[in-house]
Amino acid sequence: MVTALTQLTTSERELWRAFFTMRRQLELTLERRLQADAGISTADFEVLVTVYEAESQRMRAGHIGDLLGWEKSRVSHQISRMETRGLVKREECGDDARGVWVVLTPEGERAVYSALQDRSDAIREYFFDVLSDEEQDALRGISARVLEKINPPICSEVADEAVVGVD
Repeated sequence: MVTALTQLTTSERELWRAFFTMRRQLELTLERRLQADAGISTADFEVLVTVYEAESQRMRAGHIGDLLGWEKSRVSHQISRMETRGLVKREECGDDARGVWVVLTPEGERAVYSALQDRSDAIREYFFDVLSDEEQDALRGISARVLEKINPPICSEVADEAVVGVD
């Protein structure tokens, strides 16, 4: 049986599997910890942080989707679920009758504040603490090269954020 992975060398397959497994297990571990400690999902967290970091702490749903690389329907469904749970609310956009702003509620602010510190602690514990400074530098360079290869990015904001701190 021929698969796409048979076109890779044994060493390449092993490296890809190790990377893929590490990335997926890290995501699952962070997801479980976020759910246990802050009571929100990674998708909730991504939306909350995106809106929280906006200068006005409100953002158009389409822009959230652009920044997260999500389809319009995914953003709409996620915002609806979060609105039902009281994490965000929608406000009319005065300059566009069709548009709405996504705004954090006090409950959403509490959730993002709670999650930010723990998320940082978890990333440090499971990722940075197991890498030497040299490994971090190597991974930073590798990430920059891979991102450069797969350009164009999803949106210009993602491109700007991806190169911050990369030499």
